[in-house]
Amino acid sequence: MNSKNKKRIKTIKTINPSTEQIIQEYEIITEQKIKEKLKIAKDAFNNWKNDIDKRSKDLSIVAEEFSKNKEELARVCTNEMGKPIKESRSEVEKCSWVLKYYADNGKILVQDQAINSDARKSTITFEPLGVIASIMPWNFPYWQALRFASPSLMVGNVSILKPSSKTIQCGLKIQEIFENVEIEKGIFQTIIADSSMAEKLIDSEDIRAVTFTGSVPAGSKVAQKAVSHIKKCVLELGGSDPFIVLEDADIEKTTTGAVKGRFINCGQSCIASKRFLVVKDVANEFIEKFVHKTEKLKVGDPLSEETDMGPLSSSDSLENINDIVQDAVDKGAELLTGGEKTNSKGYFYKPTILQNISHRMRIDQEETFGPVAPITVVDDERQAIQYANDSKFGLGASIWTTDLEKADSLPRLVESGIITVNNIVASDPRVPFGGVKKSGFGRELSRYGMLEFTNIKSVRLYEELVSEHHVE
Repeated sequence: MNSKNKKRIKTIKTINPSTEQIIQEYEIITEQKIKEKLKIAKDAFNNWKNDIDKRSKDLSIVAEEFSKNKEELARVCTNEMGKPIKESRSEVEKCSWVLKYYADNGKILVQDQAINSDARKSTITFEPLGVIASIMPWNFPYWQALRFASPSLMVGNVSILKPSSKTIQCGLKIQEIFENVEIEKGIFQTIIADSSMAEKLIDSEDIRAVTFTGSVPAGSKVAQKAVSHIKKCVLELGGSDPFIVLEDADIEKTTTGAVKGRFINCGQSCIASKRFLVVKDVANEFIEKFVHKTEKLKVGDPLSEETDMGPLSSSDSLENINDIVQDAVDKGAELLTGGEKTNSKGYFYKPTILQNISHRMRIDQEETFGPVAPITVVDDERQAIQYANDSKFGLGASIWTTDLEKADSLPRLVESGIITVNNIVASDPRVPFGGVKKSGFGRELSRYGMLEFTNIKSVRLYEELVSEHHVE
């Protein structure tokens, strides 16, 4: 066949954000290959769903493999998306934990529930749906894939992961581990796809539900596509988490938490602290210590054990963060530290703190995915709560106070899915994860996350016909 008539093969290149060098080039999956993967997944589901004790044993084996391969997996993650190697190790360790947690506790979390009714016996059962499409981002490429997959696999579903185009090797490594332990073939598969092939995946009749983590515009499109086929979906669309500092907060501990909460993963976290609301009585002390501790962070080679913060994930991310900071400064924000690119090679940006923030600024309206901390000084806790809720997002929030009554009452006033008092927000297999408003809907993790992709079936046993029913 003439080469001019051959169909051009679409590819995706991954780039090391620290060196700007191409890591690898991958072919995008074809529609035919998607169909083949779905066939394998359906066959796997028919066996996988039947034995929860075997699922528990198998997921425990996978958890052990993540621990055994921690160094290799961590290095792949750091090279693909730039986080410091010590953070990549922690991410792999957390994946091992979440797999083991559901292997150990999943059977209890989804056991049948007996209820009282007019029937002799009434039971609620929780049955897996089938093949679930998982579309995940790059910022925690292992954790976000397994944060969904661990509870979903344990309940009996199987998964096809479409990872971010920035972290393809991370996605393939997860599939590789599942394949290497020789458990049920096809319960976890990874595809290399662009947006058009991702749509083909969602369109397939073999996909029973969809989970998505990413931006609001992309999540909206995924939800529209899923709902058009009457498919369940869960969306985790990021946040603009408030970090509320009250007048009685322990400022030493609070500022340490502020550095950790804002600059972890170079600020590229859905639940990173993104809006700092500080009561005026402690504002000067908080700002002084926050700036001081931030300036101690070491930015550089993410493979170095000494590095605290690596590069942003891409050149686009770097330019976007630089533009957001410049927009704030042009509109009256005061730059306290940082505010500029660092190395000539790589997508590095200095950890940055701004104050005098207004609603006119992009940094107050958008999810700022990078190492920039905007501080707003407020009069009191009432105004802090008001500002915290004045956002289209509602994922997480933290409140810093030594008053136990406030610690109990104020979280109920904040419009978010997750609240932490005197610590930064972090996901945990034991508690639900998810948000409200533009941060999405549905929950991951805990029993609630397991039940998102189940058929919650009611079963009632009668000994004789009940004839008094006059409505459905």
